[in-house]
Amino acid sequence: MQQLQDEKSLANILETNQETEQYGLVLSEEDAKSLVAWRAKSLKEQKRVEFSGGITEKLIREFCDSEYIGQDEYVEMIARLQDIFYLYKNEMMDEITDDELLHVMKELFETVCFGDLEYLESTCLDHFARAIRAGYQEFRKTEGHGEGAKFVKVPRFDYDLFMQVLNELVE
Repeated sequence: MQQLQDEKSLANILETNQETEQYGLVLSEEDAKSLVAWRAKSLKEQKRVEFSGGITEKLIREFCDSEYIGQDEYVEMIARLQDIFYLYKNEMMDEITDDELLHVMKELFETVCFGDLEYLESTCLDHFARAIRAGYQEFRKTEGHGEGAKFVKVPRFDYDLFMQVLNELVE
């Protein structure tokens, strides 16, 4: 049964190439197999079960037009986004739909995190998850669009910029 589901998921992932090719992003069969295996690992780590094809295809479609994802890091970025997605489905106690979470993730990734997955995972989505757990429901009106940045009040620390300024001061 699992093998049949994985084969279907593999085919669905490869079909996304028709949409993503225009953004310079294409997955090989080996890449798609890697993403299917990564999804299984993520599900196991987060103690989640899926009965449909999974979130991978939706992640690909949601993020393929990002200026922060190029062909060289495409597979790794989608794999990490899967991990983050499943982690925050748990953190938000499934109080948010898949599509709502995808929209929030994409908005934060593009407008607050500027492609930084670590910042997305450790700060931005953490703040949003706290709001969800505290009872925030307004995101339902917009299906998650325009919601994520409302809760990120911590200014981002840019280590590289800090080091550049420090080096200029020392010289």
